[in-house]
Amino acid sequence: MTAAWSFSTDLADEAATAGLMADLGLLIGARDVITLSGDLGAGKTTAARALIRYLADDPGLEVPSPTFTLAQSYDLAPPVLHVDLYRVNDPGELDELGLAPFPDDILVLVEWPDRAGELLPADRIDIAFSQRPNGASDTRTAIITGHGTAQATVRRLASLRAFLEKSGAMQTTRKRMAGDASTRSYARLVFNGHSTILMNSPPKSDPHLIYGGKSYLTAVHLAEDIVPFVAIDKELHARGLSVPVIYQTDLEDGFLISEDLGCEGVLAGTPPAPIEERYQAAADVLVALHRSPLPTELPVENRRSYTVPAFDADAMLIEVSLLLDWYLPDRGVQVTPAMREEFVLLWRRLLQQALAVPATWVIRDFHSPNLIWLADRQGMARVGVIDFQDAVLGPPAYDVVSLAQDARVDVSEPLEIGLVSRYVRGRKDDDPSFDTAAFAESYAMMSVQRNTRLLGVFSRLNRRDGKPHYLRHRPRIWAYLNRALKHPSLAGPRAWFANRVPPPA
Repeated sequence: MTAAWSFSTDLADEAATAGLMADLGLLIGARDVITLSGDLGAGKTTAARALIRYLADDPGLEVPSPTFTLAQSYDLAPPVLHVDLYRVNDPGELDELGLAPFPDDILVLVEWPDRAGELLPADRIDIAFSQRPNGASDTRTAIITGHGTAQATVRRLASLRAFLEKSGAMQTTRKRMAGDASTRSYARLVFNGHSTILMNSPPKSDPHLIYGGKSYLTAVHLAEDIVPFVAIDKELHARGLSVPVIYQTDLEDGFLISEDLGCEGVLAGTPPAPIEERYQAAADVLVALHRSPLPTELPVENRRSYTVPAFDADAMLIEVSLLLDWYLPDRGVQVTPAMREEFVLLWRRLLQQALAVPATWVIRDFHSPNLIWLADRQGMARVGVIDFQDAVLGPPAYDVVSLAQDARVDVSEPLEIGLVSRYVRGRKDDDPSFDTAAFAESYAMMSVQRNTRLLGVFSRLNRRDGKPHYLRHRPRIWAYLNRALKHPSLAGPRAWFANRVPPPA
């Protein structure tokens, strides 16, 4: 019998049911199966409707009961299949309906799950609703049970609910926010017209990708818990940058509630294009960030200090090796041991030169998805920065590349040159000895490193993680890469790419 873990919660009204389902919606995805059971009128369809509306970010979405149609699908992220088995008399009918086994690439909600018998998957979440004794007509108790691997999700749901209760946020309305390429997820918490941000950042590991005895995350210095975000946020705030003020944290489980900087970005139009003034202000933020030395040891509440890791040659080499591991196989290229050895030798020489510059904090993904425009603030404070937990010590040119060669939107070559020139002027104003030629060379090297990595990352997100929409960025990354390879110091890498690496399909 599959192991299970349960907790219960009282639901005073439909708003409380919607809150529970939104909290669950923050933690689940495709391949999850959630059953909803209880007597007629217990609240099963109300709960399913609340979850679907949360995932759609549409509180008015029409979500009919599928009692007569048996199943209703929703093209959301993740896709949802809402099933009602009330009219099923025998589990064998599920096979005729195409529901045995349940689809494994979408989120499945099942009402009247007892009609499925033994066909229910072993890994699932059961929610049983019942009316609370002596309660009002709309009060309910929900028992949430995780079976098999879904136990971890239910335990995390219980921890999240406890965090919200402790933070005084249980009565808020949850509004879904778009996620990113990581395991983090976000929701807006709205109460009396005021909005804050809930971040769900579970401690993570990547045991399937091992480099030199370390997981990929550890080897390339990506944050494995929420501590770096909290530590770096405090330091950036002290430096005058517009980062979210953090109100509540749970460092162990990886939850926090922070200031909502809004949703006005640095792009406009269809397709989205950079707003030049806003990109220029973002370049000024980097000038200010690189103006003076930054600490490597940062205090963390009730813990030992956090050490900002060095973006060393080993980490950078592992990142660019994603080209060999994921991109080239996607393009039908067989990577031989000799090719890999040649690649490593080439990059070892390049990185030795690239890292021979004074290091500063490198935010790493300083580009449009992580920048918020704050029109009511002044100067560089107009640029809100919301993603920085992966910061490392490395070449300052790296973040200039992140901005001026934005991975998610086309940046024209004239705009790129203008942004780089603006940054250089700012650095020279602070320090007349700033070496423009050396920076230009470092910029080209960091561009080649970053864009080589991104070709591999986007291929991996497609093939391993089922996120094909990232493939649309590869032609842009290829164009940025070839711009950088024109630098005279990169003749060796330029020849290697020309002979070994085909362009994206």
